[in-house]
Amino acid sequence: MTNTSNPAIGLLTRGSGETLIDQIVRSVSSRIDDKLLRSGARMPSIRQFAASHGVSCFTVVASYDKLVAKGYVESRRGAGFFVRERSPLNAGERSMPDAPPAPLEAKPLDVVWLIRNMFRPAPSQRVPGSGVLPLEWLDGPMIANALRAVSRQSGALLVNYGVPQGFLPLRQQLQLKLAELEIDAAPEQIVTTVGVTQALDLVAREFTRPGDTIFVDDPAWFLMFGAFAAMGLKVVGIPRLADGPDIARLAAMAALHKPKLYVINSLLHNPTSTSLSAAKAFQVLRIAGEHGFTIVEDDIYCDLHPGSAVQPATRMAALDQLDRVIYLGGFSKSLAANLRVGFIATSPEWAQRLCDRKMLATLTTSDIGERVVYKVLSEGLYRKHVDRLRGRLDAVRARTVRQMEKVGLKVDVAPPAGLFVWTDTGIDTSALAERAMADGLLLAPGALFSPSQLPSTRMRMNVSTSQEPGVWEFLARELGR
Repeated sequence: MTNTSNPAIGLLTRGSGETLIDQIVRSVSSRIDDKLLRSGARMPSIRQFAASHGVSCFTVVASYDKLVAKGYVESRRGAGFFVRERSPLNAGERSMPDAPPAPLEAKPLDVVWLIRNMFRPAPSQRVPGSGVLPLEWLDGPMIANALRAVSRQSGALLVNYGVPQGFLPLRQQLQLKLAELEIDAAPEQIVTTVGVTQALDLVAREFTRPGDTIFVDDPAWFLMFGAFAAMGLKVVGIPRLADGPDIARLAAMAALHKPKLYVINSLLHNPTSTSLSAAKAFQVLRIAGEHGFTIVEDDIYCDLHPGSAVQPATRMAALDQLDRVIYLGGFSKSLAANLRVGFIATSPEWAQRLCDRKMLATLTTSDIGERVVYKVLSEGLYRKHVDRLRGRLDAVRARTVRQMEKVGLKVDVAPPAGLFVWTDTGIDTSALAERAMADGLLLAPGALFSPSQLPSTRMRMNVSTSQEPGVWEFLARELGR
């Protein structure tokens, strides 16, 4: 390839704490990792790069030298710099295809693509496909104060293992929290986990075996699909409607597949932000009883829900009282992802089995993180914090939906609560997401949210991270083609 490639690194930020050289190296290397810069592509000359990005030639020389040292770029005497052919030994695990953006018939982007890019350093307003709140919306000082208070406790408590079932005062506090949701769970019915991700993993491993079928919503949280498939499970999607699953399809598929588990968001479903109606909740429980499967209720967005006066707030664990329902919750979305504190509420027998399974996997969870969460919950700070979060979401949601419609996105259901809007672009969003990455934007294409991974024109938008004008300029340009 002889044409000069455009790295399209976007805006460089002065005064951000990261040098211009490191910004260039990070941006160019990430585009090479994602195959947006192909092997053999010629990099712009030092003078061209410096002029187009408003930096000195010295900065470009130093950046190219670091890229050469890292194995991303090679220097050819008299010819310039070129993207180096990346072997498995120096490229690591990559999931983006080598070919140009795939047509509708081709295999779409895989789940790891979005997960990997979610963890790349990027301004929060450049990630409209993110699944979390902007960092500046969260209360770092509150966490820091709680952490300092915990650090003043006995040194032996800080360096020892935690309790396998979880820090008892936290489980007692969770008992009160669940009682407010009309779920009766004693501390011995609660097991703490490393977030809801580990909770799902523990439940699936305890209650299924390779070859079993597990139901999920379609669309749904994409991380489950790969994790369950890796366990040898058959993952079957149940169409999700505005008020819950398609009941007729659920009944028919349950009779056909005899699933062991059905994982469902009752409230603020990811990616649509819709919630389960009471009628649908009763029907799902009835079908579960008829066909003998267990419902796993993932309520990770629980505290972002404003209550039944705004949107239905029926939890199946409250109707069933943890007989056939296993309830999952956590604080990574609303408090601090870095604490990784989640929990499982279930029957005493199942709680003991899941605690044993947890010990086999990780012995215990972080006692320090659980003590920090307990401190925040028990002092009443958390309630005020989530009230502020809901207010900020309400302040941007309607405006964001109007902006979506203005640039040509179709919104079937404008949710009155939650982080997400499930929108229709009218074009293949896997290809759109690849072009967005070249523009420095992270989108969440619809194919990732279905266990079938078929091409989709749908896309998940996070209203809290879609406020930068550049997001809308990109979408208006692409959808106007």
